[in-house]
Amino acid sequence: MSVAELYTKYTRVWIPDPEDVWKSAEIIKDYKEGDKTLQLKLEDETIQEYPIDPKADKLPFLRNPDILVGENDLTALSYLHEPAVLHNLKVRFLESNHIYTYCGIVLVAINPYEQLPIYGQDVIYAYSGQNMGDMDPHIFAVAEEAYKQMARDEKNQSIIVSGESGAGKTVSAKYAMRFFASVGGSSSETNIEEKVLASSPIMEAIGNAKTTRNDNSSRFGKYIQIGFDKRYRIIGANMRTYLLEKSRVVFQAEDERNYHIFYQLCASAGLPEFKDLSLTCAEDFFYTSLGGDTSIEGVDDAEDFERTRNAFTLLGVKDSHQMTIFKILAAILHLGNVGLQAERDGESCSLSKQDEHLHNFCRLLGVEHTQMEHWLCHRKLVTTSETYIKNMSVQQVVNARNALAKHIYAQLFNWIVQHINKALYTTVKQHSFIGVLDIYGFETFEVNSFEQFCINYANEKLQQQFNSHVFKLEQEEYMKEQIPWTLIDFYDNQPCIDLIEAKLGILDLLDEECKVPKGTDQNWAQKLYDRHGSSQHFQKPRMSNISFIVAHFADKVEYQCDGFLEKNRDTVYEEQINILKASKYPMVADLFHDEKDPVPATPAGKGASSKINIRSARPTVKAANKEHKKTVGHQFRNSLHLLMETLNATTPHYVRCIKPNDEKLPFSFDPKRAVQQLRACGVLETIRISAAGYPSRWTYHDFMNRYRVLMKKRDVSKKEDKKVACKTLLESLIKDPDKFQFGRTKIFFRAGQVAYLEKLRADKFRAATIMIQKTMRGWFQRMIYRKMRESAIRIQRHGRGYLARRLAAHLRQTKAAIVFQKQYRMLRVRRAYLVIRKATITIQAFTRGMFVRRSYRKMLMEHKATIIQKHARAWLARKRFVRFRTAAVVVQCYFRRMKAKQELKTLKIEARSAEHLKRLNIGMENKVVQLQRKVDEQNKEYKFLNEQLSTATSTYSAEISKLKKELEHYQQKNKDGNQITSLQEEIDTLRLALEKAHGERKIVEDTYTKEKDVLQKRISDLEEENVLLKQEKEDLNNKILCQTEDEIAQNAVEENLMMKKELDEERTRYQNLVKEYSRLEQRYDNLRDEMTIVKQTPGHRRNPSNQSSLESDSNYPSISTSEIGDTEDAIQQVEEVGLEKAAMDMTLFLKLQKRVRELEQERKKLQSQLEKKDTESKKSQVIEMKNEMDLDRDTDLAYNSLKEPNNMQTSWPNSDKHVDPEDAIEAYHGVCQTNRKTEDWGYLNEDGELGLAYQGLKQVARLLEAQLQEQRREHEEELETLKEEMEALRVEMEKQQEAFYQTLQLSPEAQVEFGIQQEITRLTNENLDLKELLEKLEKNERKLKKQLRIYMKKVQDYEADQAIVHTEKQRHEHTREITVPRKEKVFQGMLEYFKEDEPLLIKNLIIDLKPQTVSATVPCLPAYILYMCIRHADYINDDHKVHSLLTSTLNGIKKVLKKHNDDFEMTSFWLANTCRLLHCLKQYSGDTGFMTQNTAKQNEHCLQNFDLTEYRQVLSDLSIQIYQQLIKIAEGVLQPMIVTAVLENESIQGLSGVKPMGYRKRSSSMENTDNSYTLEAIIHQLNTFHSTMYDQGLDPEIIQQAVKQLFYMINAVALNNLLLRKDVCSWSTGMQLRFNISQLEEWLRGKNLHQSGAAKTLEPLIQAAQLLQLKKKSSEDAEAICYLCTSLTTQQIVKILNLYTPVNEFEERVTVAFIRNVQALLQERNDPPQLLLDFKFMFPVLFPFNPSSLTMDSIHIPASLGLDFLVKV
Repeated sequence: MSVAELYTKYTRVWIPDPEDVWKSAEIIKDYKEGDKTLQLKLEDETIQEYPIDPKADKLPFLRNPDILVGENDLTALSYLHEPAVLHNLKVRFLESNHIYTYCGIVLVAINPYEQLPIYGQDVIYAYSGQNMGDMDPHIFAVAEEAYKQMARDEKNQSIIVSGESGAGKTVSAKYAMRFFASVGGSSSETNIEEKVLASSPIMEAIGNAKTTRNDNSSRFGKYIQIGFDKRYRIIGANMRTYLLEKSRVVFQAEDERNYHIFYQLCASAGLPEFKDLSLTCAEDFFYTSLGGDTSIEGVDDAEDFERTRNAFTLLGVKDSHQMTIFKILAAILHLGNVGLQAERDGESCSLSKQDEHLHNFCRLLGVEHTQMEHWLCHRKLVTTSETYIKNMSVQQVVNARNALAKHIYAQLFNWIVQHINKALYTTVKQHSFIGVLDIYGFETFEVNSFEQFCINYANEKLQQQFNSHVFKLEQEEYMKEQIPWTLIDFYDNQPCIDLIEAKLGILDLLDEECKVPKGTDQNWAQKLYDRHGSSQHFQKPRMSNISFIVAHFADKVEYQCDGFLEKNRDTVYEEQINILKASKYPMVADLFHDEKDPVPATPAGKGASSKINIRSARPTVKAANKEHKKTVGHQFRNSLHLLMETLNATTPHYVRCIKPNDEKLPFSFDPKRAVQQLRACGVLETIRISAAGYPSRWTYHDFMNRYRVLMKKRDVSKKEDKKVACKTLLESLIKDPDKFQFGRTKIFFRAGQVAYLEKLRADKFRAATIMIQKTMRGWFQRMIYRKMRESAIRIQRHGRGYLARRLAAHLRQTKAAIVFQKQYRMLRVRRAYLVIRKATITIQAFTRGMFVRRSYRKMLMEHKATIIQKHARAWLARKRFVRFRTAAVVVQCYFRRMKAKQELKTLKIEARSAEHLKRLNIGMENKVVQLQRKVDEQNKEYKFLNEQLSTATSTYSAEISKLKKELEHYQQKNKDGNQITSLQEEIDTLRLALEKAHGERKIVEDTYTKEKDVLQKRISDLEEENVLLKQEKEDLNNKILCQTEDEIAQNAVEENLMMKKELDEERTRYQNLVKEYSRLEQRYDNLRDEMTIVKQTPGHRRNPSNQSSLESDSNYPSISTSEIGDTEDAIQQVEEVGLEKAAMDMTLFLKLQKRVRELEQERKKLQSQLEKKDTESKKSQVIEMKNEMDLDRDTDLAYNSLKEPNNMQTSWPNSDKHVDPEDAIEAYHGVCQTNRKTEDWGYLNEDGELGLAYQGLKQVARLLEAQLQEQRREHEEELETLKEEMEALRVEMEKQQEAFYQTLQLSPEAQVEFGIQQEITRLTNENLDLKELLEKLEKNERKLKKQLRIYMKKVQDYEADQAIVHTEKQRHEHTREITVPRKEKVFQGMLEYFKEDEPLLIKNLIIDLKPQTVSATVPCLPAYILYMCIRHADYINDDHKVHSLLTSTLNGIKKVLKKHNDDFEMTSFWLANTCRLLHCLKQYSGDTGFMTQNTAKQNEHCLQNFDLTEYRQVLSDLSIQIYQQLIKIAEGVLQPMIVTAVLENESIQGLSGVKPMGYRKRSSSMENTDNSYTLEAIIHQLNTFHSTMYDQGLDPEIIQQAVKQLFYMINAVALNNLLLRKDVCSWSTGMQLRFNISQLEEWLRGKNLHQSGAAKTLEPLIQAAQLLQLKKKSSEDAEAICYLCTSLTTQQIVKILNLYTPVNEFEERVTVAFIRNVQALLQERNDPPQLLLDFKFMFPVLFPFNPSSLTMDSIHIPASLGLDFLVKV
C-alpha cells in the first residue's frame, strides 16, 4: 500500500497549529510522490498549501475515521500518533463528559473540576467482579483488576498514580482505596479502611500547600500498602512518605502559602486552649506571609483545623500529644520572627534578650533560653586537639535558624506518619498487599531547584520501570499468540539515570562538594561542566555559569545551582539539636533522639509500627556526626531504590492524571497543557511502543463479521475455516505481508492497516450504495411514469362521463320545465277558485253566529237568576245553623269547665299523696337518704357523748358519795375542815370539765351544720355542670350527624390506603431487619468456626455446629405484628376467593346478604345503646360523687354499729351479710311510729334501735330503688325490642310494597315468575337459618364427643392401671395367662414418638432428607409429619415436648440450609415445607379467621391446648430468611449470564455489525474459559427454577414474588452494564435488546406469571432499548424521548445519549446540542441523583395464607424415610 493510495482526495489529515497544537484539514487534491506541497482545506473552508520537505519526506499525520473517534482505548485507534490521542481525549472529555480513557495498561484520568456521580456504592458493585475492558474506563476498573490479580495470581499489586500538581492524584488514590475498603471490607471490628481514609485530613494539613497551580498541592509522595489476609479482606495498612518539601517551611514564592497546618492553627488561635501558644493572625509571622495572600478562596482554615483534630482523635493520638504538636508548630512560627542584630565587624551578630518570640520558642519547646540564645549565634568547631567557639554572621545565623525550623518540621512530620502507621498496624499475618503510590509527576518551572531535580529523578526511575513493564506485556502477548518476536525500539532513559545516580554522577559530585569545607554552588557547577559536558543528556546554558540542563524523557529542564549544596546538606548544628534533646517535654526530646535508620520509609512487614526510642545517658558524638553526614540526596536515592524494589516485586497498574486547564474551570480543555502532560507522563511513549509493533488486534470471528463484505460470494459460500478465509482475504487486500500477522486466536495489524481496511469497506459500501441508489431511482421513475399514464386514462374516462352526464341533465331539465309550467298554471286557477269559496263560507258563518249568540244570551240570563235564588236561600239556612251551633258550644264549655275543676281538685289531692311525691322526687331520695345518714351520724355521735357524759356523771356521783362517806368518817375521826375544802375544789374541777365537754359538743354540731350547707351548694353546682355537659354532648352529636356518608366513606378509604402503605413500609423494614439478623447470625457462626479452628488442639474436639443456634428463638417474644399478619392473610384469602370463584352460587350470596342486614341492625342497636349509656352515665355522675364522698363515713358508722349487740343481724352498706327485708321494713315502720310519738332523739337512743332503724330504712330504699330500676330497665329493653321489631316490620313492609308495586307493573307471566322467585328466596333464608342452627348443634356435638373421648381415654387408662395393679397382686393365685385382643383404633391424624427418638426424627426427616426421596409423595410431606407430631404433643398436653420439637425443627432446618447454602433445590424444598408448616399452624390453630375453608374433618384436627402464635412468628421469620437465601442463590446463578445473554448475544443473526476494533482486552484480565451465554440459557435456567419450586409445592404467590425479584435483578444488571459500556449503546443493540426482552415476556405469559409484576420491572430496560432506537436530531425527537422514557432518570437518559455510538460511518452521532436540549426538557423532573440501579434491592415478601385441602388421616408415610418409630394415633 503506497503513500499515494493513502493521501488521496477527501482524506483528512492533522497539521500543526500554534494555538490548538493540531488542526484538522482535508486533502482536496491527490498527492503524488515528488510534490512539494499538499493542497488542503481547513474546517473553516479556507484553502492552504502545506509545504513538504522532499528530503525528509514527512507528510502530515492521517486522521482516523469518525467511526473510531471516541474510543475507550487509545491503542485501539488505527493511526497512533499525538494528534489522534489528543483529539480522542478531547472528544471524550468535552462531548461525552468521560474523564477516564485507557491507553493500553494506563488509565488516563482528566480532572473535571466538578463533582460527578460516578463514585457511589452502586458503581463500585457494578465494577466489582468485571473484567477490565468489559465496562467503560474507570478508576474502579483498575482497582478491580489489581484486586482480582492479587486473588488469582497470589501476587502483590501496585497502583501508581502520577501527574502534576492539581491533576487529581490524591483524589484518584482515595477512590482506589475506597474501592478496596468496599470490596475487601475489614476482617475485624477495627475498621482499618475507615482509618486509612481518615488519615487524609492529617496528611493534607501537614503535607499540602497552596501553589500557583493548585490550592491543595501535595508536597510529598506517599506509598500506602493495604494488607489483606488469606480471604482477601483488609487487615491493616502502612504508609511511606518521600521527599517532603522542607524548604517551603521557611520560603514560599509569590501567591503561594506554607503548609495548611500553620494557617489552620493561626485561624484557631482564639480558642481558650490555645492562649498559651501566643499566636496571632498568619500575616504577623514571617514564615507564613512570604507568599502574600494568606487565605484561599472558598476554604475555611478554622473548619479544616477542626477536621484535622477529629482525625487525630480517630487515629488514637492523645490530647496531650496533640497539644504538644501544636506547640511545636507554634514554636516554628515564633522562631521565624526572632530578630537578629549585626555587630560592627560583620562577622558576628547577637539576639535581643527581651525578644518575645525567642522567649515563646523556648517556652513552648521546654528548652533553656540562655543556651538557645547562645547557640543560635555561635557554632562549635572540634579538632583533634582543641574545640573552638566561633561567631556566625547574620546570614549564617539565618541559614542555621531556617535549617533548624525545617529539621523540626521534618521530624514532626515523620513522627505523625509513624503514629498513623501505628494506628493502622495489625498483628494478623499479612498474606498479600496492594500498594497505592501517590507521587508527584514531572515538574518544570521558570526557576527549578533541588526539589524539582529530585522529583524529576524519581520520575525518570518510574518511567524506566513503566517502559520495561509495557515492553514485557507486549512480548508476552506476542508469545501467547505465537507471533515471531521482533525487537521493538523504545526509548531507554538509563543513560539519563546514570547521569544522575551513577558513580561521579550529578548526585555523587553534589555529595562530594558538600564534604568540602569551602564548597560552593559555583564550584559544583564547574565540576559538572568538566565531567559531563560531553554527555548527550547534559548541557551547559549559553548565558549562565551557575545552571545546567538535563534532557529528561519528557523535556529539557534547566536547573539553577543556587542553594543545591545547602539543601542537600540540610545542615543542622549539633549544639542546637542537643538543646532540643534536653527538652523537659518527652515528646520533643524523642523527636530528635538518634535513630538507627535515617530513611523515613519503613518496611511493610516489620517496621510498620513506630517504637519508643530510649535515650542514652551519654550520647556518642561520633555517631551523631556520622548520622548528619548523610545528605538529603543520599537519603532520597536510598528510599527511591527501596520503592523501586517494592514496585518491581509487584504487578504495577498505572493511572496518569491530566490537568485540563490552569484556571480550574469545569470541563474546559487546553490542548497545549494537555500535550505537555501527555508527553511528560509516558502516555505517548506507550502509544509509540504499541505503534512500533502490531497495535490493532482482531479475533477471527469479529474480523469475519466486519469485513465479510470485502469477500467474494464464492469465498463466503465455501464451508471452510474462518482462519483460512481471513488469511485469503488479507492476502488479496494487503500485498505487504509485514503489515499483518496471524496469531493463534487473533489477527495483528500494523498501524494504519485497519483504517485502510475501513477505507476499502467504505468504498465497497459506497459503490453498493450507488448501485442501490441507481436501481431505486430507475424504479422510482418507472413508477412515476406508470402513475402518470394511469392518471391520464383515468382523467379521460372521467371527462367523457362528465359530458354524457351533462347532456342527460339538459334533457331532464327541459322535460322538467314543461311539467313546471303545467303545474303552475293549474295552481293559479285553483287559488282563485279557493278565494271565492272561502269568502262565501265566511259570510255564512258570521250570519249563523249572530243568530246563535242572541239565543245564548237569553238562556244565560235565566240561568243566573236561578243561581241568585239558590245562594240567598242557602245563606239564610246557614245563618240559622250557626246560631244553633254557638249555643251548643257555650253549653259544652260550661260543662267541660265544671268537669275540669273537678279533675283539678282530684289531681291536687293526689299530688299531696306520698306516692306522687315519690314519683316526682325519685332523684331526691338519695339526697334525703344521704342527709338522713349524716343526721343519724351526728345523732349517733350525740348519743355516744351523752352516754360518756352519763357514765362520767355516774362515776363522779359514785366518787362523790364515796368521798362524802370518807369525809364523814374523817370528820367523825379528826373533825378536820381542811380536807372538806380540798374535796370541794376537786368537785368544782370536774364540773368545769363537764361544761367544757358540753361546749365541744356544741362546736361539733355547728361544724356539722356548716358541712351540710357546703355539700348542698356543691350538689347544686354539680347539677348545673351536668346540664352544661349535656348541652355540649347534644352539640357534638349534632355536629357528628351533620357529616355526610360520602365524607365518612372517603375518610375510611383514605385511612385504609394509609394503613396499607404503612403496613407495606413496616413489612419492608421488618424483613430488612430479619435479613440483617440472618447476616449477623451467619457472621457469628463463621467467627465461631474460625475461633474453633484456631483454638482446636489434638485430642477431644467439639463441633460448635451441633450446638443450638436458636436458643433465643425458643422463647421468642410475642409480637403484635403476627396478629397483623394473620389478619392480612385472612384478607388476602377473601380476595383470592373472590377472584377465583367469581361465579358464586345463589346460596352463598343470599347468606352473605342476610349477614350484612343483621350486622347493620346490630350496628344501629349498639349505637342507640351507646347513646343511652352516655346519657345515663352523665346523670349518675353526681350521685356517684356523693356516694364516694360519704364512703368513709358509712364505713365508720358500720364499724360503730357493729359494736352494739342489737345490730348483729343487719347488713351494712359494704358488708356481704344478708339482711332480711321484712325485718328492715318492720324497723322502718317502728321508726315512723316513734317519730309520730315524739321528736326526742334521746328517747330513741335509749332503746338502742336507732342504728337498726337507720339500716332498715336504707335497705328498704335500696330494695325499692333496685326493683324500680329493674322494672324500668326491663321496660326499656322491651320497648327497644318492640321498636326494632316494628322498624324491621316497617322495612319489610316497604320492601313488600315496593315489590308489590313492581309486580303490578309487570305482565301476568312475569308476576307469576316474580312470585315464585320471592317464595324461593324466603324458603332459602329459612333454610339458611336452619343450616346455621344445625351447624351450631353439630359443632357442640363434636365438642362434646371429643371431650367424651378424652374422658373415656382417661377412664380406660385408669382402668388399665388398676388392672395391672390387680394382676400383680393376684399373680401368685393364677397359673395361666389370658391374652385379651385389642381392637385397631381409627387413625386420627396424629403421630406419637418417644422423647428419646426426637434426635432421630430430626435427623431422618430434616438433616439427612433429600428432596428426591419424597418427590413421588405428597408435596411438603415433612411439614405434614411434623405437624402431626406437634398435634399429638398438644393432644397429650405436653408443653415441653412441643417446645423441644419446634426448637429442634428450627435448628435442623437452619443447619441444613447452612450446609447447602448454594443448593437451590434444597433451599426451595425447605422454603416450601416451612411455609406449609406455618400454614398448618394457622389452619389448625382454632382461629375462626383461618378455618373458613376447613372441612368438618379438618376442624377435628385443630390444636386444643396450646397457642403457638409465637412460633408462627418465628417460622415466618425463618421463611423470610430462606426466601432471601433462595433469591441469593438464584441471583448468583443468573448474574454471570445476564450481560452476555441479554446485551451481547446476537439473537437476530446479522443485525449487529461489529464495530471496528473495540477495546483490546488485557490478557491478564481474561480467563481461558468461554463464558458466553445465550438467552436460551437464561430461559432454560428460569424454567429449571420454576419447575423446581412448582414440583416441591411452593405457594404460587411466593413463586410469583421470586420471579419478580429475579426479573428485577436481570433488569438492574443489564441496565447498569448498559450505562457503563459504550460498545453496546447502539441502534442494533437496542433492537437485539428489545427482542430479548420480548422473549422473556413471552416466557412469563407461557408460565402464567404475567400478573406477578415481573414484566413491569423490565420497564427501564425496555425504555433504554427504545431510546437507542429513536431518532436523535430535532427538538420533536427530544420531546418524544422525554415522553417515552418515564422510568429512566435524567442522568440515565443523558448517559445513554452520551454513550451512543454509531455502528458504521453512515450513521450520525448524537450532537451535544441535542443532549443539552433533552437536559433542558428534563429539568422539571425531581429524579434521584443515583445513576445506577441497586441490583441488590429486594422487594418485601408476603406469605399469604394458603390452607391445604388434605386431611391428616389421609397422609401416607413411606418406609424409605426410616420413621418406623412413629406410632399412628
